[in-house]
Amino acid sequence: MDNAFYELFQTSASHLVEGAGILAEILDVDADREDVARRMRDAEHRCDETTHEIAKRVNNTFVTPFDREDIYSLASGLDDVMDHMEEAVDLTNLYEVRALPVEVAEQVEVLQRCAEITAEAMPRLRSMKDLSEFWIEINRLENAGDKSFRNILALLFSGKYDALEVLKIKDVVESLESAVDAFERVANIIEQIHAKES
Repeated sequence: MDNAFYELFQTSASHLVEGAGILAEILDVDADREDVARRMRDAEHRCDETTHEIAKRVNNTFVTPFDREDIYSLASGLDDVMDHMEEAVDLTNLYEVRALPVEVAEQVEVLQRCAEITAEAMPRLRSMKDLSEFWIEINRLENAGDKSFRNILALLFSGKYDALEVLKIKDVVESLESAVDAFERVANIIEQIHAKES
């Protein structure tokens, strides 16, 4: 059986930790947005390469550590998280959003924490032990992310921002919300794999 899958999932999750760290830099009004966007694109590209490597290995491996469809789903789910984070950075840059509401920091913190605990959970796929705390915590963080998202929307529609700025910021925070949701999908996939393998 090919154990390289576990290492590739670990690598994929480490890309998300890196991506969430770069993402956090958009909160700084003095950040070089072009540089942040470039580094985020590079991180997203590395994540894509890992996803392609997993897919290629599935196609060339006779016996996989768990169901092929689940391997594809997990690889794709991790990649989706990175895509949404990269989109948030890209939109902030393209829309020339000078300053995001301070409340956006809560969303970013949720994403950073999700990335960290996902990276911590990946080595446990090998034994399928002590994983339940992972999906329980991701679910808790996703609920916190939802609450934060609703609070930001309420703020945006409070009349404090002009209409064009509302549209720009709303797109960015929706990308962040999609990234949080994608983490929950990853947790659900791991829970399903655990149920089948245990």
